[in-house]
Amino acid sequence: MEINDMEEIVLCAASAYEQKFYLNPEFKDLPEEVRQELQIMCVLYTEEIGGILLVAFDEDGYLQLKVEHKENDFAYDEIGGALKIKQLQQTKRELFESLELYYKIVFMGEEMPCS
Repeated sequence: MEINDMEEIVLCAASAYEQKFYLNPEFKDLPEEVRQELQIMCVLYTEEIGGILLVAFDEDGYLQLKVEHKENDFAYDEIGGALKIKQLQQTKRELFESLELYYKIVFMGEEMPCS
């Protein structure tokens, strides 16, 4: 299946349950600093809040932060998680916008916008 045929493409994810970080191999060409920043962000989120954090691109190329947790996970902080997502969207806005631009150009074949 081609990357453009899918509705959502996961960039990276971290799981508090498995204590693992995953970076989609399709994004191995991202700069090392960006990969490290994503890993730190995801791992810190799951250590603080719990659950699973997915960073994914929607079908229009916009970055989404999605959280999942086990139904019986009473340690998961749902309110803190929502607040932390809002905080990440604000503090990492420049990173997220750069990743969206990268994704739209490299994976969706869009032209580089003129500024």
